[in-house]
Amino acid sequence: MDKMKLKDTIELMISDDYKERFKSEYYQTKIRYKKLHKIIIKSQAGTLDFELSCPLEILEKQACYMGNYLKTLEIRAEIEKIEL
Repeated sequence: MDKMKLKDTIELMISDDYKERFKSEYYQTKIRYKKLHKIIIKSQAGTLDFELSCPLEILEKQACYMGNYLKTLEIRAEIEKIEL
């Protein structure tokens, strides 16, 4: 999962199996969350190599919601016995 890229989720995303599509949704969200988190950390540390186009607070709020969504997906995966 750590080296997975969005393009690696395509086969899962187009599967007829809802569990495979669920995994795709989870992996895509996690990939995006990790990238956003990295931007937030670099911005807070003053090492971001570009200027943000929106306030950092908005990105932090987005990351919070994404984190909560990932947690919800993980709980559902546990209930439905979906291996992530």
